[in-house]
Amino acid sequence: MDECSRAGVRRTYERIGAHFSKTREYAWPEVESFVADAPEGGTALDIGCGNGRHTAVLADAADRAVGLDISRALLDVAADRVGDRAPFLLGDAARLPVADDCVDLAVYVATLHHLPSAADRRASLDELGRVLAPDGTALVSAWSTAHDRFDAPADADTGFDTTVDWTLPGGETVPRFYHIYAPAEFQRELDESDLATDSFEVSSGNCYAVVRSEGKGP
Repeated sequence: MDECSRAGVRRTYERIGAHFSKTREYAWPEVESFVADAPEGGTALDIGCGNGRHTAVLADAADRAVGLDISRALLDVAADRVGDRAPFLLGDAARLPVADDCVDLAVYVATLHHLPSAADRRASLDELGRVLAPDGTALVSAWSTAHDRFDAPADADTGFDTTVDWTLPGGETVPRFYHIYAPAEFQRELDESDLATDSFEVSSGNCYAVVRSEGKGP
């Protein structure tokens, strides 16, 4: 299916970006709490920033915040929303256009599960590890089998690929690719990546992990 390719995911969000943004007005409480607990200052990165709602939270806490997304449509909305408080980059989470060791604080939420292959998802976690500074931390999240919309065993070891329709005004549906993580699978992928996990939880159907770069931290 085309929507399950890298190019297909990008085309999906170019198609639905303007409408999608209107339904994503507020920052997640988990992101606000993570940022509030982090040291102020430094450079912050919002990977898969969408309409910039979390970039704005980072901009309030960091000396410099940057948002990155693969969808130009969403970046246009983000730039209008955040203004000159943060620059935005068109880029791929699996190949971050960011220098090594320069990010003190990162948010990578509701994006990992849209990467269409296990290799891309692993590459993106390693890329996060590459760009994090020695004392940097990040919040990573993904949709999980623990969500009540999925009929999956609670003790499943692996997740599954699926599509979830987005309905545009007028009734047109656009399928969106997701890899739905089993919590054990999510934690295993973090453990096998260039990241070290400081905390892990499942909340409201999502896996959340606070991570740092393996071997760089205290």
